[in-house]
Amino acid sequence: MVGQKIFCANCRHCIVLRQYEAEQDKYILRVRCIKKMWSKRSGEEKLYKYFTVARRMMNRCEHYKKMGDDLPFTKILKKELPIKDEIYSVKKPVLKINK
Repeated sequence: MVGQKIFCANCRHCIVLRQYEAEQDKYILRVRCIKKMWSKRSGEEKLYKYFTVARRMMNRCEHYKKMGDDLPFTKILKKELPIKDEIYSVKKPVLKINK
């Protein structure tokens, strides 16, 4: 893709994962590239905050696998993403006792 930015969020290698807090029943969402295209200067893999995924772009990527049309996807994504980090709770299963 020459001359056009690649939206990482529209790539099948961009995945969302849970990053657990100190309390194991709470987590925040992060995104990462499973092809390790996002890295720090130290070489360590970079994780980004979930709500910023629509801003992640690259000039080129040898592993890019487009999942759909960029414009409608990114427009909807920007509209639907939270505006800041949200803390989620793991739902504990409810045990039903039959009497």
